[in-house]
Amino acid sequence: MMIEFQSVNYQADAKLIEFTNKRLQKLEKYFDRIVAIKVFTKVTNVSNRINKEVEVSISVPGDNFMVKKTCKTFEEAVDTCASSAERLLMKFKERAREKAQ
Repeated sequence: MMIEFQSVNYQADAKLIEFTNKRLQKLEKYFDRIVAIKVFTKVTNVSNRINKEVEVSISVPGDNFMVKKTCKTFEEAVDTCASSAERLLMKFKERAREKAQ
């Protein structure tokens, strides 16, 4: 599984990249045939503090999933994206099992 990290209009900290990689590596527990994960982080220009946006694109054989969250911190947004992706991957895996039977 390959994880590609992109930060839009800012320089990402090494700690954020390491946290993101570590958190998204855990997705392999839920579906082991993930081909690639692309992570896009950016700071949106809004008046409130909830302006950190994370978009995660997951490629699996036969399908692509996209999860997008906006939170106060990038770490929180990555964590909520990963949690949503876990649920999506479990549903996808169940549907694939049902089709195989």
